[in-house]
Amino acid sequence: MGLAVSDALGVTAQGLPTLERKRREDDLTQIQKTVEEYSVVRVIVGNPIGHGGGETQMSRRATKFAERLRPRLTCPVELWDERLTTVEANRSLRESGLSLQKRQSAVDRVAATLLLQSYLDYLENERRREREAER
Repeated sequence: MGLAVSDALGVTAQGLPTLERKRREDDLTQIQKTVEEYSVVRVIVGNPIGHGGGETQMSRRATKFAERLRPRLTCPVELWDERLTTVEANRSLRESGLSLQKRQSAVDRVAATLLLQSYLDYLENERRREREAER
């Protein structure tokens, strides 16, 4: 499972070591520890919705995971569209010239970083629109 955090200003995303999934309970506990360690103020869970924008079996699983995570944390947990983040991560890693083995071990981290960066960019665009509307 890929993990990423933003800088203190919420401008850039940085990948963390990939969480090797074990049992759901262990995964939730590890995420809780990471949230505490990095003083996270919001958790973004990738939502693998369909290309047409509809719900998929995987998006239902992501929703359930987020629902199980929420009671463990003191910060909000949001779902965020993750369409094409893994494709983009694989493309970027392939273009970087990494071997297949290294790409496979890095793809979740890079995809999580891209997901978080898209969320941060969205927030910045919303703030910019609000400032412009106030003028």
